[in-house]
Amino acid sequence: MRRITLPAVAVLSLAALALTGCQSGTGTSSAGAEVASDADAPITIATLPVSDDPTQANPIEALVDLLEQETGRTVEVTDVPDYLSVVEAIRADHVDIGIMSGFPSALAVNTGEVDALLAWKGSADPVSTCVVLDGSPVQQLEDLAGQTIAFADQASSSGYFMPVYMLHEAGLEQGTDYEAVFAGGHEGSFAALAQGQVDAACTAIMLTEMGAPMFPFAEGEWRGIGESPAMDVMGTVLARQSLDERTRSQLEEAIPKVFSPENAEALAAYGSFIGLDVEIAPKPDVFSSFADIAAVAGVELQDLT
Repeated sequence: MRRITLPAVAVLSLAALALTGCQSGTGTSSAGAEVASDADAPITIATLPVSDDPTQANPIEALVDLLEQETGRTVEVTDVPDYLSVVEAIRADHVDIGIMSGFPSALAVNTGEVDALLAWKGSADPVSTCVVLDGSPVQQLEDLAGQTIAFADQASSSGYFMPVYMLHEAGLEQGTDYEAVFAGGHEGSFAALAQGQVDAACTAIMLTEMGAPMFPFAEGEWRGIGESPAMDVMGTVLARQSLDERTRSQLEEAIPKVFSPENAEALAAYGSFIGLDVEIAPKPDVFSSFADIAAVAGVELQDLT
């Protein structure tokens, strides 16, 4: 599998996108135009590295293998450092698609410059919890007042938006009642907690259920404090708007087959979407329920239009 790293200029441009409200966009880069003209070119995906552990099977590699089998085409991966950089890579035509959770998907679609190829509908299950070490005096969410809390990423659904909303519902406001630390990913949050740098790490309940290597704490070493609400949309496949129709149709057919129960073990963390209802080419209004929760975190979806 060929892996490349997104050029730094593309990563940095996302910061400008978020801060300026996406005031400009080229629509199609010259590189993107070349890709769009060849429906047999490799399918390119932007992803975040899931694990740095070389002894563990990499679910990204499994995803690539399965997608190649279903489409009959080569699939290439571009590693990017954070969730919003996935969005920027798609928006700037550096890659074809990215698989994202609900909130960064809502932010991306709301720019009007990224398409939702398909969406996995939410379930009734809570999304997030805040993890503390077993010896912690924290017993309930209210006990996190005055504490330092690690969050995965400022665009993470389960590692930021949902737990911040959960804490808000418990009467705790970011910057006033607790200090937020952004660890650069769920693994970073867990490491900060293990090293005593923070008092709690907020993350996806699903990750706590998976065990190592996705979740480093053994039974009896940690406790989960609180549960967030469910989400209407658990995740989407985002696509560049210049994607040719043949590739678009191939992916709409192939991806639900890839995310099937028999592939759950190989897909590991990606398997959280398995078993959820799929909507092809969802309308932007499917993300409308995210606005109120995003506002609690100080993000207005309309600011990015």
